[in-house]
Amino acid sequence: MKYKNNRFVIIDGSSLMYRAFFALPLLTTESGKYTNAILGFSKMTLKLLDELQPQYAAVAFDKSRHTFRTEIFKEYKGTRNKTPDELISQIPLLHDFTDALGINFIEVDNYEADDIIGTLATKAASDGLETLVITGDHDALQLIRPNLKIVMTKKGISETEIFDDAAFEAKYGIEPKRLIDLKALMGDKSDNIPGVFGVGEKTALKLLVEYKTLDGIYKNIDKISAKKLKEKLTTDKEMAFLSYKLATINCDMDLSFTTEKYMIKPDMTQLKSFCDEYELKSIWRFINKLYNETSTDESGTQENNCAYTTVDQTSIAALIKQIKTTGSFAYLPVFSGKVPHINCQGLMIEHPENTSTAVYIPCLPEYSSYIKELFNDTAITKITYDLKNTLHCGYSPTGKTIDILLAAYMLDPAANNYTLSSLSAKYLDKDLPPYDSKQETASLPKEAAYYLNMLSLTKITDILIPALHDKELYPLYEDTELPLEEVLVSMENYGVYINSKKLKNMSADIGNTITDLLSDIYLLAETEFNVNSPKQLGEVLFDHLQLPVQKKTKTGYSTNAEVLEILRPFHPIIDKILDYRMWSKLKSTYLDAMYELIDKDTHRIHTTFNQTVTATGRLSSSDPNLQNIPVRTDAGKKIRSLFEPAEDYSLFLSADYSQIELRILAHMSGDKNFIEAFNLEQDIHARTASEVFGVPLDEVTPELRRRAKAINFGLVYGKSDYGLAQELHISRQDAADYISNYFTKYAGVKKCLDTIVEEAHQNGYTTTLFGRRRYLPGIKSKNHNIRMQNERMAMNTPIQGTAADIIKMAMIATWRKIREQKLKSRILLQVHDELVIEATTDEIPILKKILFATMQNIVSLKVPLTIDINTGADWAQTK
Repeated sequence: MKYKNNRFVIIDGSSLMYRAFFALPLLTTESGKYTNAILGFSKMTLKLLDELQPQYAAVAFDKSRHTFRTEIFKEYKGTRNKTPDELISQIPLLHDFTDALGINFIEVDNYEADDIIGTLATKAASDGLETLVITGDHDALQLIRPNLKIVMTKKGISETEIFDDAAFEAKYGIEPKRLIDLKALMGDKSDNIPGVFGVGEKTALKLLVEYKTLDGIYKNIDKISAKKLKEKLTTDKEMAFLSYKLATINCDMDLSFTTEKYMIKPDMTQLKSFCDEYELKSIWRFINKLYNETSTDESGTQENNCAYTTVDQTSIAALIKQIKTTGSFAYLPVFSGKVPHINCQGLMIEHPENTSTAVYIPCLPEYSSYIKELFNDTAITKITYDLKNTLHCGYSPTGKTIDILLAAYMLDPAANNYTLSSLSAKYLDKDLPPYDSKQETASLPKEAAYYLNMLSLTKITDILIPALHDKELYPLYEDTELPLEEVLVSMENYGVYINSKKLKNMSADIGNTITDLLSDIYLLAETEFNVNSPKQLGEVLFDHLQLPVQKKTKTGYSTNAEVLEILRPFHPIIDKILDYRMWSKLKSTYLDAMYELIDKDTHRIHTTFNQTVTATGRLSSSDPNLQNIPVRTDAGKKIRSLFEPAEDYSLFLSADYSQIELRILAHMSGDKNFIEAFNLEQDIHARTASEVFGVPLDEVTPELRRRAKAINFGLVYGKSDYGLAQELHISRQDAADYISNYFTKYAGVKKCLDTIVEEAHQNGYTTTLFGRRRYLPGIKSKNHNIRMQNERMAMNTPIQGTAADIIKMAMIATWRKIREQKLKSRILLQVHDELVIEATTDEIPILKKILFATMQNIVSLKVPLTIDINTGADWAQTK
């Protein structure tokens, strides 16, 4: 790194650490140590060191809240909230980080960080050094002078603004040192500096422009013509001069400044150890970039290396022999197009003897036998990223196959993404920007070569697979997640037929419905406005129509769905608005979007099923998202009615698990009442209503059953008495009584959920019956809301995640049986607990037999798993 050897930077550690803590979500290491503040602070500090290139630096920090200022005014900073424990726990990390970075960390009894900054900064500036103070505290602006500028952080810690004399005066109209006089007059709420009661910034600035200083104002008090202002100044004169003392930064502490003492001297070994311990891999990469500019990555390649060799007839046999000797090969399929029109161009392979080079085998007839030989040899381990790509290219690897995408997901199911770039950063400590294909022609082989040149799939595998074994995740990975990819590929390739003519007509009809609803809304509102604007809608509902305000936001009134539901009884416009929102969403999100996704050749929609999106293990789908289509609403039924069996198929068959999550809860809890209800094939919600509300089973009304259903499912998801009260439109006390009665009757459920939460607190994660993990970094948070949210996830994940595992296992078993029996019928969709099959009439009895055998018997629980099977001419009719 090049230094500017006359530049000194002093960082307000207290300000930056505090800002970083609140700018970033709570983050923890796998062992549960909080790191969001130190991550933000270190990132900001390194960014500034990179941009400013100082040779000298220091970090100042508040040692305690007791200072000489609290001695003269005990209420000083008295209105500030207690520092969160999650932040306090990270302060020692700041000491360790600055020490490793070779920057002096200074805190002094009885003084604030501001005073340390003021003393060192003014001394450095006087010695002729270009001095920069990094802070988020506007008090520091009073220090501006020749050679001394303030770098003010804005918007958390991501942006800065530099102030010198000219910038300050342009903003405030006074010289920087007069900031003290300004604070003396107007006070400072954040520091609880009182100032003069009733004098704001505008008045204070006007006085200072005219009379220059606080002393000048009071010497000329009789010249002030505004009677009330003069009274305020006279009454609070003593408080004004006290505030002046409180606002003045002490620049005369007993601190020496020498350039030698503050020279930056990073200890790379110490920094690496610190970053490893607190899992700050991005920070370590930044440090490496900053202080090891001449170093290359482990492969010794340049950043944009896309080099590869293409095999020919004379070299391919030798390559295959080398791979067989090694016993494994890592590769990326090279393809273009999208499902179902994938065009495979070739395979890019890590060289078996040098993983930093790539070899390309084109998909040409003369090489096809060699490629098949590689994939069919069960003695060779195949390593790839996203096995679905290989399967879509028409290759089905046999023997041991490793998908590092799935492995990475299993180990950290809540990660933001699992791109090759992010896996490289996480597991190999390498920055790997996405390949820019726009700069290349015929870029696909080069793109694949780039990734294989810049990272080693084999090295990542050597990290991930032992980790899966260590966390007992490997059986679920190998027996469920990997084989599921073949099932999903077949479903994506088949797609599902959608009646495009019916869709177009429906979209037009709903467009007319939306237009009519808008007319009704305008009539009821007695004005036209933008219904999609929360601000305008809030003004119409609460200012114009005078409906009771439920909730306010920073920008005005809240008009979210919860608020509108509460307002339904107050005005007929609310029903119209809710209908307008529903139909508008249906039209834009589903109908119009799906029309664009119909494949012109197959006339089907080929959704993508995602295995690595949800933290619970559930599948999701995209382009379009078929998981979120409502099941029981009219809107949802309309959408589902568009999906029909294709030519040569008779009908849809839907196989849906019945109350699978409650059955899993019965199994996990061992609760005798729950188990008895399911084993006797009773209506579980009616049984719950009978138990909780104290009525005979045959006297349970539909309303009581509805309430019991809300309790059953609500408590599985950790719903509170408040949440249950909102859902059932009852008092919070009644909801609390329902919950209390429920747990009295179902004591096993209460014990089970409590145990799950307790174990999550101990371990930092929760698991399904099959070992799938979900990490809960906020489970020990001192913040009540964060902790409760994580506890709800701890309760729900073992249940929902186990259900996800079971449906995946059932899908694999069903798909295999259909193939074994060479049926024409095929699985098209999986939506939560439901499988949708495109079937022929003559195969329905066989399919039912298969589904009852696979889905109901895929696992053995203390209660039976049951499925509902229905058929219909379209998807809606199967319900």
